[in-house]
Amino acid sequence: MRKLKLEMQISADGFSSSHDGNNDWMVWNWAPDWGWDEALRRYHHELTFSSDCILLSRMMAEEGFHQHWQSVADDAANPQAGFAKAITDMRKVVFSRTLTESHWARTELARSGLTEEVTRLKQEPGKDLIVYGGPIFVSSLVEAGLIDEFHLIVNPAVLGGGKPMLADPTKAARLRLVDARPFPCGVAVLHYAKA
Repeated sequence: MRKLKLEMQISADGFSSSHDGNNDWMVWNWAPDWGWDEALRRYHHELTFSSDCILLSRMMAEEGFHQHWQSVADDAANPQAGFAKAITDMRKVVFSRTLTESHWARTELARSGLTEEVTRLKQEPGKDLIVYGGPIFVSSLVEAGLIDEFHLIVNPAVLGGGKPMLADPTKAARLRLVDARPFPCGVAVLHYAKA
């Protein structure tokens, strides 16, 4: 069975977003200047390409995930163009109860229950599945026990508050540390699996 892997940027005090939604505290926040060092980029690429399907929330899809990577892929001078082209070519599944059709390339909608859809996707042949945070969507996946691996990109910033990864603290998940790795740009990656 395929695994669902989460890659999510968080602050050193565990928040995935500031209260106002500002993400300038991240070493890299989709800006043209990719602030991650080469080793962290390689980690990110290898993790991404261990999967062949990206799960997205409606919110992340509508906030520009597809448009961002397509515009980067279309710019041959951009050093991220090769990675962006691979992302745009991957299968994507957007979870939504309100959308009736997908207007994004290589993207389908999942509108039935979260557990049923993710379980069905895990049972399909192929590489693993990957999800990028959004805290609301990720919280739902964690609470349902659907994430098999957590790759938390810890940024060198303390926010003092914001949106946590888990909205309901009564749904806490037990994890097992697989690896912890610092990178020259100041980021550490914590890799956990379900306990």
